[in-house]
Amino acid sequence: MPDNSKKKSPLSIFIVSGGRCLAAHTMVRSLLVQYPDNKISVRVFPGFSGDNIDEIISKAKKQNGIVVHTLVSQDVRSKLIEECKKNGIKQVDYMGPLASYIEEEGLKSISEPGLFRKINAPYYERIDAMEFTMNHDDGMNPERLKYADIILTGVSRSGKTPLSVYMSMFGWKVANVPLVLGIEPPQELFEVDPKRVFGLRISSTYLIPQRAKRMVAINKNETSYTDKKHVNKEVAYANSIFEKGGFTIINVTNKPIESSANEITGIITEQLGFKKQKINTIDY
Repeated sequence: MPDNSKKKSPLSIFIVSGGRCLAAHTMVRSLLVQYPDNKISVRVFPGFSGDNIDEIISKAKKQNGIVVHTLVSQDVRSKLIEECKKNGIKQVDYMGPLASYIEEEGLKSISEPGLFRKINAPYYERIDAMEFTMNHDDGMNPERLKYADIILTGVSRSGKTPLSVYMSMFGWKVANVPLVLGIEPPQELFEVDPKRVFGLRISSTYLIPQRAKRMVAINKNETSYTDKKHVNKEVAYANSIFEKGGFTIINVTNKPIESSANEITGIITEQLGFKKQKINTIDY
């Protein structure tokens, strides 16, 4: 009978990088999805310079760990590999073999961690902004409104989501909060700097046809949603919230998204002194 008294603990993967661990983490996750039943834990150690090597080695030994690394510094990489060998810890070097091959061609590395992200900062800024915006659409996560560059608020079908997404493509972190008649908006909306909050004003004459199209598209029939009296009350309620919060009002009635985005980013840049090159890329 096999001795099962000393079962191995589940495998752990320790990702080590001089940068933010994004490259290695993506590679590891891309592999692990091929094993849907895995119970492998993944831990990341960004900004590694060799100072906390004892901590990583100790944890890896205790937790049946394998060390995966993307270290561009040859000295730091060699030190980590040596310590792993000394302690019987398996390690996977994503950078070393290719770096060695390139240097055999006579090139010399500048060994600067995080350089790829620095060079491509505008791209990553846009990706981060788009992710933030999608996670704060339609009133989601109101407790995080304080982290938004711009907050849009208005009634249903005033164009909050498409405008938010459009601006996020240029690096702005945008949250949007719906205003519903009879429901108080989240208190957080009134706790952020009102200069970052924009109320989208829209005429009921333009709004009603937009809502009617929406009802046809989703095969629904809500009488109050397109009733002129009710819609007028909604618009009046939204205006009262704009006034209460001291928000900047933008008239979006029959206005292209590009035009509204340019107006909003222009105002917030002037008021708060944001100096972002991306504002100049919004054309209409």
